[in-house]
Amino acid sequence: MESPRLMGYRRKNGKVGIRNHVIILPVDDISNAAAEAVGRIIPGALPLPHAYGRLQFGEDLELFFRTLIGTGSNPNVAAAVVIGIEPGWTEKVVAGIAATGKPVAGFSIERKGDLRTISEGARKAQEFMQWASELTREDCSMRELYISTKCGESDTTTGLASCPTVGVVFDRLVEMGATTSFGETSELTGGEHLVKQRAATPEVAEAFMRVWNEYNDFINANKTNDLSESQPTKGNIRGGLTTIEEKAFGNIQKIGQRARFVGVLKPAEAPCGPGLWYMDTSSAAAEALTLWAASGAVLHLFPTGQGNICGNPILPVIKLSANPLTCSTMSEHIDLDVSKILPGEMTPEQAGQKLLELMVRTCNGRLTATETLGHREFVMTKLYRSA
Repeated sequence: MESPRLMGYRRKNGKVGIRNHVIILPVDDISNAAAEAVGRIIPGALPLPHAYGRLQFGEDLELFFRTLIGTGSNPNVAAAVVIGIEPGWTEKVVAGIAATGKPVAGFSIERKGDLRTISEGARKAQEFMQWASELTREDCSMRELYISTKCGESDTTTGLASCPTVGVVFDRLVEMGATTSFGETSELTGGEHLVKQRAATPEVAEAFMRVWNEYNDFINANKTNDLSESQPTKGNIRGGLTTIEEKAFGNIQKIGQRARFVGVLKPAEAPCGPGLWYMDTSSAAAEALTLWAASGAVLHLFPTGQGNICGNPILPVIKLSANPLTCSTMSEHIDLDVSKILPGEMTPEQAGQKLLELMVRTCNGRLTATETLGHREFVMTKLYRSA
């Protein structure tokens, strides 16, 4: 299938981005103030404050570094200033980002204090901003992109119309040779056997079931009487999804009808090739978007029913809805209204074509609703208690 052309930023490692951010990345929560101060001094530089602390260990520490390094390595990022309290972890993040070939500099606060760190970081951010401002877009193909999807505040319209619209696009993207990803492990519950059947090989199917079983066992071991208002959420229930199984069957529609997923990724792990990939993610929107951004995704497709408003600082999020009430009362949050599908005035294939056209426009610079409204939720996933 012919892949649409677009104008993107080709990075030194060959990856293609659709945004050109200079980020100020705090390594830990106590470095947020310095990172945000640099952002105030250098307008346009993008600080990414987060509530993640220190003293991580084991798999949680590995995920921490994957997320921070992956965020700075994302093709939508032109350059990064890293600020941390201690030099060791700061330099580890800097070294990981530097492996992509992009400009990055690190500053540690110990034995300097905030004021000197902020001054040095601001000078470097100014330098990076001026350098990035001269980068130009190049002719690229949609097949060169990595695109992720999840849904949020789902209802009956999501599974019947907006998720199938994304499924149409994902089938096309895979046929073009693009890289795509889905996840939301807990929200596949009840339909996990159908997802397993979509694996490209028995080994991939087994890897998926191992991840799903671990997540399901963890939830069952730690929940109280039930998961009322957590899974499904109160918004899901209000929209007609009263069980996790109903939610799952709609969710699965996003991966299309033809594509088979070729691998299973850890949270924030980058795919190693094209095709459809499954990533083990939380179903919480801000956490999941942060994980996909850290894995290198440059565009995200987000069906919503009741109206989820979450965004991400570096990952443009295209919101689509088939709920006419949501499209009317929350129109500022919806990039694509596909509510004509349910009364039969539009097919999912026609909606998919509209979504694909909107994706090209977004890649070429059109801001999404989340970007214009300033939704920059950056939420790290934490696995364990701190040591």
